[in-house]
Amino acid sequence: MMAEPLIRTENLTKIYGSGESAVRALDGINLEVYPGELVAVMGPSGCGKSTLLNMLGALDQPTEGKVWVAGQDLSKLKDLDGFRAKTVGFVFQLHNLLPTLTARENVEVPMQGQKISRKQRRERAEYLLELVGLGDRMDHLPSQLSGGQRQRVAIARALANEPALVLADEPTGSLDSQSSEELLALLADLNRSQGTTILIVTHDRRVAQATQRILRMQDGRIVDDHRISDPLEEDLRMLARSKLGQVLVHQDPAALRLLRPEELTVLRRLVQQYSDGAGAGTPEEQAALQAIWDELKEMKAS
Repeated sequence: MMAEPLIRTENLTKIYGSGESAVRALDGINLEVYPGELVAVMGPSGCGKSTLLNMLGALDQPTEGKVWVAGQDLSKLKDLDGFRAKTVGFVFQLHNLLPTLTARENVEVPMQGQKISRKQRRERAEYLLELVGLGDRMDHLPSQLSGGQRQRVAIARALANEPALVLADEPTGSLDSQSSEELLALLADLNRSQGTTILIVTHDRRVAQATQRILRMQDGRIVDDHRISDPLEEDLRMLARSKLGQVLVHQDPAALRLLRPEELTVLRRLVQQYSDGAGAGTPEEQAALQAIWDELKEMKAS
């Protein structure tokens, strides 16, 4: 029997303002996310990514539609604070750690409202800090930690009450590339080892490619939802979708020579799928991929 979705939305709509100034931030979203999934939510600024996370985390209420998380209809919950504390962990671009508390004490904060002893809180915080690779930094203040380390503390804090769901809004946005890669590896490892369901809002395709599934949003809607089976294939899909493929073909054909042999193999398979009618891409995506492939064939013949 297939597992029940951890997250389910039905016609989820959020409108800010009214009349001519109304902004439809979410427009009838129907979504299911299953336990243990690691999902990226991508799209341009203002497309509704963060609004969607706010709805799923019960930080805001929809104008229309419904949200269910862990089998609970959020519209019927009276204690949303209690729901958030027990069911959802949050990680934001800014870590929001309390500056006067140590790493351990920051991780203990969400547990203070739970029915566990001080000793249990301390042990849980120490376990989580070990889990995120900060066993030797437990007594450090946030000011004594690097940006990447502070985000690791924030992740440990998000896991404090063993949530079913972690929502991360641009968690790597303020980090350098190395710290970002380390943080992504940590989230992916937590997803595998702990079975935690994680949704990550991001603009960074490297972040998205570390996940199992990508949701693309535009104008408050999910316009693409697919699971990643091959990172190289995802690279090429993104190339075509952004129309960079057409730019390469018409303005800089020599750049196509930079594709690695394994990328060419994936490209050949993709174009063959589209020509057979098996691909799921948009007409623009198909055209861009075909244009790339046609140019490559000409290069080979020349």
